[in-house]
Amino acid sequence: MPEMKIGEVFKFFAKPMVAAIRLTAGTLAKGDRLHLVGFTTDFQTVVESMQEEHAVIESAGRGQLVGIQVPERCRPGDEVYKID
Repeated sequence: MPEMKIGEVFKFFAKPMVAAIRLTAGTLAKGDRLHLVGFTTDFQTVVESMQEEHAVIESAGRGQLVGIQVPERCRPGDEVYKID
């Protein structure tokens, strides 16, 4: 399946297991499949909910900062790819 880089993790919150992502290309919407990759990170997840400034949003585009819940730990600098 083709993947397109859409951003990178800039912060990770361990207690709620949330990755803060800076979108640098494309769009992200609820239901999209993501692949997070880094030096020690490599997992896939589905966007079940997304927030911007503590408000639930359905989609986001380039330049936005969003938070999504993730199943595993990730680190700042990890790359985020959207799976088509």
